[in-house]
Amino acid sequence: MSSYKAPTGSEAEYEPGSHKRVLRNKLGLKRKLDTDRAEYEALVRAQAHYYRNVVTKNTKITCRLIRKMHRDWLGKIYAWAGEYRSVELEKGGFSWPPSYIVPETMANFERDVLSKHTPCRGKSLEEVCKSVAIVHANFLYIHPFREGNGRLARWLADIMLAQADYPPPAYRFEGRGSKMIRAQYLNAVISGYDQKYDDLARFFLEAARLRADL
Repeated sequence: MSSYKAPTGSEAEYEPGSHKRVLRNKLGLKRKLDTDRAEYEALVRAQAHYYRNVVTKNTKITCRLIRKMHRDWLGKIYAWAGEYRSVELEKGGFSWPPSYIVPETMANFERDVLSKHTPCRGKSLEEVCKSVAIVHANFLYIHPFREGNGRLARWLADIMLAQADYPPPAYRFEGRGSKMIRAQYLNAVISGYDQKYDDLARFFLEAARLRADL
């Protein structure tokens, strides 16, 4: 979070006493470790609820659903959960598109990408992973929310694979070798920003096959 340029607006507020390491939150948490834990536990609960009660094989992913997923996940932690960002984001020298075009860009994303690639049914694992890569890269390029875009993108990928009766990816972002795997993933995402999806599709294919073998 510290690698983001300081934005302006209500989403730029930090929790008092957190030394600008923790965004202002409803729980009054001041340590990043505590917010990380709260976000993780909330995500687990939200995902379980969606798989049981919300998402089916026929569910088409829309912007409205994505915003609801974000709100249901982070709504008890952040006041702006489920709302498109109103701040500018930059990381590692890369700036995501300006916030004022996010609503229009997301509408185009729904029309041109989500409507064509969700739900994924009756396709080979290779075909599904290509669709997952396209959705994943385009969503992350827009970066529509103040926080949680990467995790939400991976949640969407899990849903798309589940709808096609395939296992969720084994991301392997923790433990031995995780640094190299994360670098491969991030490089593949960046290639996807230029509509070069093969590396990212291959990443999801290998991750899904690994999960199937476990």
